[in-house]
Amino acid sequence: MQINIPNEYSRLKQVILGTAKDCGGPPHLDDTYDPKTKEFLRKGMYPYEKNMVAEIECFAKILKKHHVEVLRPNNIKHLNQIFTRDICFVIEDKLVIPEILQEREDEIDGIQNYLNQLTKKQILDSPLGVRIEGGDVIVHNEYLFVGYANEKDFYGYKTARTNENGLNYLKEKFPAKKVIGIELNKSDYEPRENALHLDCCFQPLGLGHALIFEDGFKNQSSLDTIKDIFGADKLIKVNREEMYSMGCNVFSIDRDIVVSERGFVRINEKLKERGYTVEEIPYYQISKLEGLLRCSTLPTLREND
Repeated sequence: MQINIPNEYSRLKQVILGTAKDCGGPPHLDDTYDPKTKEFLRKGMYPYEKNMVAEIECFAKILKKHHVEVLRPNNIKHLNQIFTRDICFVIEDKLVIPEILQEREDEIDGIQNYLNQLTKKQILDSPLGVRIEGGDVIVHNEYLFVGYANEKDFYGYKTARTNENGLNYLKEKFPAKKVIGIELNKSDYEPRENALHLDCCFQPLGLGHALIFEDGFKNQSSLDTIKDIFGADKLIKVNREEMYSMGCNVFSIDRDIVVSERGFVRINEKLKERGYTVEEIPYYQISKLEGLLRCSTLPTLREND
């Protein structure tokens, strides 16, 4: 199986798209591990499985329209398998299998048949203590942006998913990359104050722009670095309410083709003004679980430019 991910936006050829089938229904409040899911459980508005299935199938239809090979996890009953992004991820020609949140470890079984098609040289199986989730890893050609939490925050917040060991591991394994660690603001209780992953507040796009929610970053120095790399005029700022709705978590099929939630009226208009074709689909129900389009995908193959 060929794998290659040079960035977030080169022409997509193959992707593992999550599934909402048999996802187990509403969890007990004590079994949730992000504040937005907690919020919708308390409101009695946890999404129905049939609605989430319909949204993901709409996403699959768009991907296939653009001639993307769409792979799906093997169905595991009573398990949420929507967010394939986090359980492993591809950087260039390597697939990284990190240690993830214990509650999510069974998700890897759903894609094991694809992992079995890879050679040992293609896989980086990280050691214990190296905690990373794929939503915190953004590939941007020679740059590798990694959202993480310092030791105090990592052990203080359930929403902290990538630690300093994870950041250092990626620096070690990808020495040719300019690896940039970005600390994120966390909250276990208030979703509008929580950057669950880096891709919840930052997303590079194919025509040189990036979506960004500045208040998701813990340190001004991280923002300054991003402005230096992209240019301040290329940043499309997302406000707090848009971040809460997962406004940064769009997904690029090609440099100028972006899949976005149809309710992101302002963001979608900004993208169109800058030359992007925006495929607008319903994904609101899935957003209630503090994830969206990028979160639902594990890209395995993009073209090199």
